[in-house]
Amino acid sequence: MADGSTRQTRITTSHWGAFEVDVEDGRIVATRPFANDPNPSRIPEILPEAVHHRSRIARPAIRRGWLSSRKRTGRGSDEFVDLPWDEALDIAAAEIDRIRKTHGNEAIFGGSYGWGSAGRFHHAQSQVHRFLNVIGGYVASFGSYSTGCAQAIMPHVFGADFLTLLYEHQEGWQVIHDHTETLVMFGGINPKNAQVSMGGITEHETAGWFDRFATKGMRCINIGPQRTDAPAGCEWVPLRPGSDTAMMLALAHVLEEEGLTDHAFLDRCTVGFDRFRPYLMGETDGQPKNPDWAAPICGVAPDTIRDLARRMAASRTFVTVAWSLQRAEHGEQPYWMSAVLAAMLGQIGLPGGGVGYGYGAIGGVGKSLIGLRGMTFSQLQNPVRKFIPVARIADALRHPGMEYDFNGRRDTYPDIRLIYWAGGNPYHHHQDLNALHEAWQSPETVIVNEPWWTATARRADIVFPATTPYEREDIGRTNLDDYLFHMPQLIPPVGEARDDYAIFAGLAERMGLGADFTEGRSASDWIALLYDQYREQAAEQGIDIPDLATLRDCNWVQLPIRADGPNRTFFAPFREDPEAAPLPTPSGRIEIFSDRIDGFGYDDCPGHPVWLPPSEWLGTASEATPLHLVSPQPGDKLHSQLEAALADQPGARPETLVIHAQDAQARGITSGDLVRVFNARGACRARAAVSEGIRPGVVALPTGAWYGDPGGNIDPHGNPNVLTRDIGTSRLGQGSSAHTALVQVERLTLDNPR
Repeated sequence: MADGSTRQTRITTSHWGAFEVDVEDGRIVATRPFANDPNPSRIPEILPEAVHHRSRIARPAIRRGWLSSRKRTGRGSDEFVDLPWDEALDIAAAEIDRIRKTHGNEAIFGGSYGWGSAGRFHHAQSQVHRFLNVIGGYVASFGSYSTGCAQAIMPHVFGADFLTLLYEHQEGWQVIHDHTETLVMFGGINPKNAQVSMGGITEHETAGWFDRFATKGMRCINIGPQRTDAPAGCEWVPLRPGSDTAMMLALAHVLEEEGLTDHAFLDRCTVGFDRFRPYLMGETDGQPKNPDWAAPICGVAPDTIRDLARRMAASRTFVTVAWSLQRAEHGEQPYWMSAVLAAMLGQIGLPGGGVGYGYGAIGGVGKSLIGLRGMTFSQLQNPVRKFIPVARIADALRHPGMEYDFNGRRDTYPDIRLIYWAGGNPYHHHQDLNALHEAWQSPETVIVNEPWWTATARRADIVFPATTPYEREDIGRTNLDDYLFHMPQLIPPVGEARDDYAIFAGLAERMGLGADFTEGRSASDWIALLYDQYREQAAEQGIDIPDLATLRDCNWVQLPIRADGPNRTFFAPFREDPEAAPLPTPSGRIEIFSDRIDGFGYDDCPGHPVWLPPSEWLGTASEATPLHLVSPQPGDKLHSQLEAALADQPGARPETLVIHAQDAQARGITSGDLVRVFNARGACRARAAVSEGIRPGVVALPTGAWYGDPGGNIDPHGNPNVLTRDIGTSRLGQGSSAHTALVQVERLTLDNPR
């Protein structure tokens, strides 16, 4: 720990990578890149300003209207009353106890998102879920805003849990480099997004691999609405947002019509092509899904589609699919159809061939590592079986008791009376934030642990100031990286902040369950115990891990867990012998047609992949909303983290809207102009950036700006989620449909300052 008297330098890690930190007089004063990182992220540069920002929550605080009369309305506009820790903990513990005893634990929702820290013990999601399980359980959520739809659909297709497939069984960059001849990227592969990864990414390699691909002569094709979704030098096929499935179907039609389909592979390794083919060829509906049909849907010339299909069949082809494709209405379809397209090519299970998901979405995908688990703080068992899809929280708050469908089951939304949120900002992730703000008034109580006064904290009733990862000790490691870090406490807690463990231990103690939560251990005790268990598990795999004292002294080590030679994917043994190594699907094969899904009877997700037009896309554009909005991840931060300090930089807010020159000229907009982006759901300000690198008819506004005051008629900072539509991807996945949104854009002037 820094003693506050001299300048010290240590190394720590984060979700955006490792970096050196200078501390002086108890403050972080500077950061520098980690020497081993070939392409370090610039995100840590803002850290000194962010950690010590005026928006830090200094003391426990309770909303005045709730404190005086338990008033639910006023969240987001009320002032807060600071209280001593003991008094605030007493009030919160009594309220949690009242809710669970009066309404049962199904009335408690445990919200968290897991990105609060790269540290393994001070993992906010584990902390809040463990506490809630100790007191009798909580309503959980399924999936994530990033991949919730894919997590529902892909186990039906490949059998494996999607995250397991994603993180442990995909091709490594080296294998792609050595074997792939044609890399077809639906949604691109963006090094900007690969800055971050769950648990940290120490060596940022994505951009470097594309340099090597170019040197080798690999053909890399970016299919999507923005040129910048792939590194410079990649070919760009400007595709209409939401039309990827139609493009894939047209490619598949060319394969089948021209005799390029690998039917031997389909017969050995898949089921259901005979049920899918009549739809593909137009025998069931009279419409062949050929390039002439797809061209007006996708905005891609028929000959471009035909040439690409022939190229894919004639070369070792690897198809990648960005997470963004399934964050849209009917997001199940492009994910399923990409698997069908790859199966028709017959290259699944071959080195550098087949299909992969999430390359570039996070930095860890593409690293070939020996799995080394451990360092997980147990959440214990949740006695409550009720859960909701993660992106349906606003629906649950609005409609308690309403029936809904999800992945073959019919359930009812719980009657949520208390929300406890730690580690996350739903006013960043969720869609249609103005509607969420109204739904958020429904619970009796909202409690939040948070370092900064985010939009979520300002809409809480009880707010506990939480430490950042730089104000506590932890261990940084992840299955997606080959580095292990001691994360030292660099500075004392800012204000009266406490770590989540101390907060939950205090609450549990007041509820008579302190020993159940802590098991008699301090945070340091737990770190030592979990680390020793991690070392023991590593030793069983023949991997030597230094003891904790040594790691504290050396700060970090690189582990010998890089996988040598060609990695064998999940599909290689299956391809070699589908009988001996079947997939965990009902058929043991890749399911082109799923009897299980067909049995659900969902018209928005039938038994095989189909083209289903979104409710909002360029095919339904109108004079009122003629432009398709995409809302990519920001390049200057992770989600909305560090935003308070970033927003202070001159000209940084409102956020930048990328608009094609043709659309800008029609509206009298030039780069740097302030604009209003709006639809029936809301409006926000943005600053225009005119570009030829985005498809006409499409605008891009990154997420991450803090949600502003809903009392005004426009969000001042440029948060796209005041515009996005809050509907499930389908009854199967119920994921986020953030990329299904139409908007209008107009220039703001002194005469039109709205």
